[in-house]
Amino acid sequence: MRRPHLPARLPLDPYVLALLATVGIAALLPARGPAATLADGASTAAVALLFFLYGARLSTREALDGLRHWRLHLTVLACTFMLFPLLGLAARGLVPGLLTTPLHTGLLFLCLVPSTVQSSIAFTSIARGNVPAAICAGSFSSLAGIVLTPLLAAGLLGGDAGGFSPDSLLNITLQLLLPFLLGQLLRRWVGGFLVRHKQVLGRVDRGSILLVVYAAFSAGVVAGIWHRVSLPQLAALMLVEAVLLAVMLLATWYGADRLGFGRADRIAIQFAGSKKSLAAGLPMASVLFGADAALAVLPLMLFHQMQLMVCAVIARRRARDPAPELAADRVADVSPAAGQPAPRSR
Repeated sequence: MRRPHLPARLPLDPYVLALLATVGIAALLPARGPAATLADGASTAAVALLFFLYGARLSTREALDGLRHWRLHLTVLACTFMLFPLLGLAARGLVPGLLTTPLHTGLLFLCLVPSTVQSSIAFTSIARGNVPAAICAGSFSSLAGIVLTPLLAAGLLGGDAGGFSPDSLLNITLQLLLPFLLGQLLRRWVGGFLVRHKQVLGRVDRGSILLVVYAAFSAGVVAGIWHRVSLPQLAALMLVEAVLLAVMLLATWYGADRLGFGRADRIAIQFAGSKKSLAAGLPMASVLFGADAALAVLPLMLFHQMQLMVCAVIARRRARDPAPELAADRVADVSPAAGQPAPRSR
């Protein structure tokens, strides 16, 4: 009798494990009093640093070069900032049957977050899709999200995200837009340094996000926010998110086909248009939701892991598909009648 064994590589993002561990630490040892003030200040500085690095890394020349494939980029942007929000608004009908109002707020915020960059590129490459298009589409989505996500959150979430109050606009400007623009202005001088120390700065990125998560979930624990969520409610949320991901995967794949895109472009559209960025969403939520950020980002954290696992399976299956040109050659080389190679015309 053969013993069951685990696959060599589980489709579980190690960084998600680090995030879950951070949530556990915040639950057991939340920051209180002066420690909470220090954590909030460090979190604010971390968010500003993150968006400064986003601005300093984005090559204006590469972004302008990518505009040549404008139909693909507009399709991804439409999926990210139009179709996703519409589905999030439609999920309002599940309250209070399946979702509570706070969980629906988090789900709607998830739908407003920009697309990922790194994982979209990785999955597109594995599936033999249009990698340059995935790079540009993810970059454009991240850039647009810096402006569109806060605006859409203010318009669709209203008071849950701070609305258009002077304080919220000031926070968005100081913590998101100003550092990003400063990074763009200084890119000429710091760009080379960032390239040479890419791996180290990647750890800084992830460490900053862990700090943001700790501060947000500490505030949630102190405020007793977790008493508002039960295990059945979490199960219902995961079910709704599974349906949301399935709809977006199908819409991006078959919708791109109806729009006349080739296989390589359809792969890039599917992976860039159906996914959401945890790295961009977490710091934005800390600015937009304040003390309620912990519950607001819970749907995004769950969706992030779900999309990684599902898209890893899809990418591997796409990689096993015969290349279109090879499939066409096989059809041309085989006679339909006898199943024998047909003579080639000279």
